Amino acid sequence: MPAFHKIRKKSYQYLISILSIIISSFICYLISDYIGYRTIALILLLIVSLLAIVLDVIPVLIAASSSALIWDYYFIPPKYTFNVDKAEDALMLILYFTIALVTAVLTTRIRKYEKLSQIEEEKINSIKLYNTLFNSISHELRTPISTIFGSTDVLLNNQGNITEENKVNLISEIHKASERLNRLVGNLLNISRLETGHISVKKDWCNINELISSVVNSLEKELKNHNIRIIIDEQSPLVKLDYGLMEQVISNIIFNASIYTIENTIITIETILNNQYLVIMISDNGLGIPEDEIDKIFDKFYRLKGTSTNGTGLGLSIAKGFIEAHNGKIKAFNNPLKGLTFEIKIPLAYNEIMNINSV
Repeated sequence: MPAFHKIRKKSYQYLISILSIIISSFICYLISDYIGYRTIALILLLIVSLLAIVLDVIPVLIAASSSALIWDYYFIPPKYTFNVDKAEDALMLILYFTIALVTAVLTTRIRKYEKLSQIEEEKINSIKLYNTLFNSISHELRTPISTIFGSTDVLLNNQGNITEENKVNLISEIHKASERLNRLVGNLLNISRLETGHISVKKDWCNINELISSVVNSLEKELKNHNIRIIIDEQSPLVKLDYGLMEQVISNIIFNASIYTIENTIITIETILNNQYLVIMISDNGLGIPEDEIDKIFDKFYRLKGTSTNGTGLGLSIAKGFIEAHNGKIKAFNNPLKGLTFEIKIPLAYNEIMNINSV
């Protein structure tokens, strides 16, 4: 199949090159009495140059050769013959043919080198990404694995000398480390799906109240030292979303707020439904972030300068990717409470808008 597509692509290029010259020559023929045959040479040369930007070298060479022959036969006096009476016209024809061929070859070579340069740059970026990923993951894996190993080692080797309270504490540490590992693996799988384009949005009718409540309940431990405010209209109609993806989006943002703010910070989750969008606002009254870093927080592996909080820097990048898969947008800004606000806007379908207007 790839060979078939390659052949078909080549055929399209030949067709485009020939048709472009024929159509251009026909138009030039209609106006030749007004612009002169020398101006027509420049027009045809321009067409060949434009074709060289988008086509392979062979179709462009065909276009260059055919345009020279057409110019000679239809435009250079005497017309409808390949004879050239004037020496200057013969010289012009030779120069035209030479310039057209050189333009075709040089332009395609430049494109080839640009493509090779782009591939090389992508390789360099891939290596940088791999190194960043490896360093980040190795750091993030080490802590929970060490906790699990140390706690299990104590449990196995001190079974008779350990109190029930210590057992519970060690098992609790193992559970926390396991949750951390699970979150890390989940983020890696999600970023892999985004990088490879394997995101399939499966929308279904979704209750916003249930979605927000589910996320907050799942983060109960992380939010135990924070104050949560949920502002949702109890009569909000159902909207179509991919429940799993949006659950991950909201979870990542709220989790981020929980680890980057101090105790007793107020985290507010508000949803707004209008005639075009579902808007979800997640705000805190923490310290906010520097303005020059706001545009960077959605980049992969980016972590705020001067923070010691653990994390891979993938959560917000994944959230952005999942929202864009819904054809939505997300932005962050410092709010009047001196904290940070995330605004998510998901466009609504026509039947959802009608559902909202009927409430």
